[in-house]
Amino acid sequence: MANNTNKKLKHHRNQDSDDGNPEVWATIDKSFKQVQSVLDRNRMLIQQVNENHQSKIQDNMVKNVALIQELNGNISKVVSLYSDLSSNFSTAFQQQHSNEHPKEG
Repeated sequence: MANNTNKKLKHHRNQDSDDGNPEVWATIDKSFKQVQSVLDRNRMLIQQVNENHQSKIQDNMVKNVALIQELNGNISKVVSLYSDLSSNFSTAFQQQHSNEHPKEG
């Protein structure tokens, strides 16, 4: 999913090279990569939790506590990354708009 987003962002940047600040696009790209990394980790954790649960081995069930705690922390991390991404994108959009339409005084 993130690969499609990255391709769309790259396509958009290549379509109009004057469209925004390259540093902003780099920051957005980095944020999406960070989110994807955490989501990939969560996928692996969920698979491990499922395997441990299906095994019905007490030691594996105990391990699930830590795995689920990590999942919860990662979900908070994703929320924070998306919040930062939204804020950065909004700020960049406002700056771009201000540059294109300066106030007349």
